[in-house]
Amino acid sequence: MSTSPSRVYAARLVGLPIFDPQGDQVGKVRDLVVAIRSEGSQPRVLGLVAEVFGRRRIFVPMTRVTNIDSGQVYTTGLLNMRRFEQRPTETLVVGQLFDRTVTVKTTGVTGTIYDVAMEQARTRDWVLSRIAVQEPAKGLRRRGQTHVAEWAEVEGLSRREPTQAATQLIHALNELRPADAASVIHDLPLERRTAVVAALTDERLADVLEELPEEDQVEILGYLEGERAADVLEEMDPDDAADLIAELPPERAEALLLLMEPEEAEDVKRLMSYVENTAGAMMTSEPVILGPDATIADALAHVRNPDLTPALAALVYVCRPPLETPTGRFLGVAHIQRLLREPPSTLVAGALDDSMENLRVEATIDEVAAHLATYNLVAAPVVDEDGHLLGAVTVDDLLDHMLPENWRDRAVRHG
Repeated sequence: MSTSPSRVYAARLVGLPIFDPQGDQVGKVRDLVVAIRSEGSQPRVLGLVAEVFGRRRIFVPMTRVTNIDSGQVYTTGLLNMRRFEQRPTETLVVGQLFDRTVTVKTTGVTGTIYDVAMEQARTRDWVLSRIAVQEPAKGLRRRGQTHVAEWAEVEGLSRREPTQAATQLIHALNELRPADAASVIHDLPLERRTAVVAALTDERLADVLEELPEEDQVEILGYLEGERAADVLEEMDPDDAADLIAELPPERAEALLLLMEPEEAEDVKRLMSYVENTAGAMMTSEPVILGPDATIADALAHVRNPDLTPALAALVYVCRPPLETPTGRFLGVAHIQRLLREPPSTLVAGALDDSMENLRVEATIDEVAAHLATYNLVAAPVVDEDGHLLGAVTVDDLLDHMLPENWRDRAVRHG
């Protein structure tokens, strides 16, 4: 460990890739596990919580860590792949220490923890040595003053708070992709999960919910009051919202649909009306739809929307008005690659691919998969018998329905 820095802050460590001796990435750092025995003595860092193979979280003892630098963590490569289970005597630094209210004894300053530093002691053990504390904001200041104190100078570290805030943890989660943030939330203790859910914006919570297993989605929605739950459902993609509402008790589902905006609720109810595991049930009702008088420049502006998935941004669907699904007559699709080759001022209608067949709402999973494979597509339009566009099926929608129900707990994700 001689090449490791003398002091490492937890907020900078979380998210770093973990490599084996051969240089292959085996996971990512998600938290630190420490044993807090008393407030006077520096807690020993027992190890890292690492995320491997998607949702699986394992424990990596600090004795297996050979080097830590600014961009990565190296291990001996000998990792136990058993799922991490926190013991009662263990504390998660990010999950449980961040946002804890403490007082710096030497100055009387009270604030919340926003970061923690660890250092190697003479015994070669890693210990928590310093605490970064932020005071509450005062006056017109958006953020309070910050202080860094030695561990022994701070009190309140071993006290559990039933109403612990989630400000710093939310800040850390907002730096992660929705799928990674969902993984963190999935493993939080119940009281911390509740606080985090309460503090997330509706839009961010919707993004995270879409990445959580169904049982977590139902549980989280269960402790949201009706108006907030409806607002979050409105922020979700209609197909994901439909799948979630279908898992709720009928009375709760009906109540939430009544609280949603009528147009949003109508989209969800229409998707719920289709037979399970068909193109209609798995499609999104909000692809990029333009009229035939739109220009290539208009189309490119729409697909640049960062909220679109790569699959949804791959195609523009051109229809006669109305342009909300179900649309007027469907004219065809324009591929993003073709749009990039055309002059921006020309009409998108001149770049249509109208050569392929369209999916029907009753198409089965196997038929959808064969269709995407046949035409080398990552998305395809779903059209009714009268030629109206109803939505689009993307390859991620297809995979979501083809994989086992618990795939989010076992999925392989690299980097």
